[in-house]
Amino acid sequence: MNWLKTIATAAILHAAALAPALAGENLSAIKTAGVLKIGTEGTYAPFTFHDAGGKLVGFDVEIGEAVAAKLGVKAEFIEGKWDGLIAGIDAGRYDTVINQVGITDARRQKYDFSEPYIASKAVLIVRQDNDDIKGFADLKGKTSAQSLSSNFGKIAQSAGAELVGTDGFDQSIQLVLTRRADATVNDSLSFLDFKKQKPDAPVKIAAEQENADYSGIIIRKGEPELLAAINKALADIKADGTYKTISDKYFGQDVSR
Repeated sequence: MNWLKTIATAAILHAAALAPALAGENLSAIKTAGVLKIGTEGTYAPFTFHDAGGKLVGFDVEIGEAVAAKLGVKAEFIEGKWDGLIAGIDAGRYDTVINQVGITDARRQKYDFSEPYIASKAVLIVRQDNDDIKGFADLKGKTSAQSLSSNFGKIAQSAGAELVGTDGFDQSIQLVLTRRADATVNDSLSFLDFKKQKPDAPVKIAAEQENADYSGIIIRKGEPELLAAINKALADIKADGTYKTISDKYFGQDVSR
């Protein structure tokens, strides 16, 4: 029986030794297939959503298409719910996820990220005519429209605000507009998208947090060639103006910094 154990152990060690090399060959496989498979939600405007005609569109969709083009392949999007989206990388459903995925230490332990291509900050939004709230400290004793479980809600609560529960940004901004809440703490990119769609809406940013949160393109670990190629593609689309064109289209400004 010892010889069986020896063979089994050798097989395991051989497989372990090959795994990183095989994983590193994914870029070659992508180029051979001519397709970069990208996981995305398809329900998260303005990053990834369906237009009136049912076509998948959005900031991240166009970024994915531009990155794929720089790799010399086409982008193929595979849609899934957020809760299982990143896990789809482990299952081999796609090569990467492009869906405003925040770069966190916890995710870095299991996956690799490209260089950041999105920067967003928590911003304090009030009505245009509100001169009482100039900073986060001014939220004390005021009402703030928030998704109760969100990080933005925690920011507002820690500043002393009374939270008014909402389902998300759209509802939060409506409560501010209709004076049913004094403010909302929310994502700067969501605000930029809103103002792009409704430039005359009487709301403004009263303050923003100093530190930004960054998002990157996420892939499996052990694929250094693919990671380097994606980083080069991102650098190239920034250098040739493609990134700015896409960013201006959806947000009215460069959102990479």
